[in-house]
Amino acid sequence: MTDEPHPFVHRALITGASLGIGEAFARRLAADGWDLVLVARDPGRLDATAAELTRRYDRRVETIPADLSTDDGCAAVERRLAAEPPVELLVNNAGTSLNTAFVRSAVEDEARLLRLNVLAVLRLTHAALGPMIERGGGAVINVSSVAGFGVPMPGSTYSASKAWVTNFTESIGQSVAPLGVRVMALCPGYTRTGYHERAGIDMSRTPAWMWLRADDVVDEGLRDLRKGKLVSVPSWKYKLVVAGLRHAPRRLLRAASRDTRGRVGRSGE
Repeated sequence: MTDEPHPFVHRALITGASLGIGEAFARRLAADGWDLVLVARDPGRLDATAAELTRRYDRRVETIPADLSTDDGCAAVERRLAAEPPVELLVNNAGTSLNTAFVRSAVEDEARLLRLNVLAVLRLTHAALGPMIERGGGAVINVSSVAGFGVPMPGSTYSASKAWVTNFTESIGQSVAPLGVRVMALCPGYTRTGYHERAGIDMSRTPAWMWLRADDVVDEGLRDLRKGKLVSVPSWKYKLVVAGLRHAPRRLLRAASRDTRGRVGRSGE
């Protein structure tokens, strides 16, 4: 983003900011001169990330320890989005998946997934848009996944939650664009963030060519935001995958998804 002036005042709020894609967003924006508001569940990791960014880039970094699968956690971030100094860029990156088939998982875990992947995205997007529309500028990036493009992952609600994020974001993006505000879904494929290892998800059969770097995902996402895109799919290889998913017969998609043998993964955080 240093190749041209950025259209927004330099303050961004990033959820899931202490790991993976969220941390990559924080590093990139701090390097480009943005002040940051970082949100994550783990206060220790969050403070360490903030301290490192402050030391390396000499930026102001606020922190909000919050579990966005709870009402209290969402409310804390909503209050910051409504406060001064204003947030010009919201990155809704926090999300999760379950390494358990739906029929074997606890309904409480499934509900938590939906609260984090869907309800928190809805609430924080809504909280950010009011002030942005009033100022006549701002942007929201909702981190989704290529899994949301009609991939029926066996026994998983993850792909369904990401389908909602992409559809919701594209819809809202169209409605607020005439008001000077951009809303974009960022839909990466498999991204090396350490998430799968921490979650105990076996990705050993995933070909090396399918993996993306978090920094590359962020770079392409920010370029697409500047271009005014509603949906960003980083990497030409995943653009081809998504084009195929959009046109492939549903029976072929179901057969392909069965070949994963129930492997459940996620792209983000």
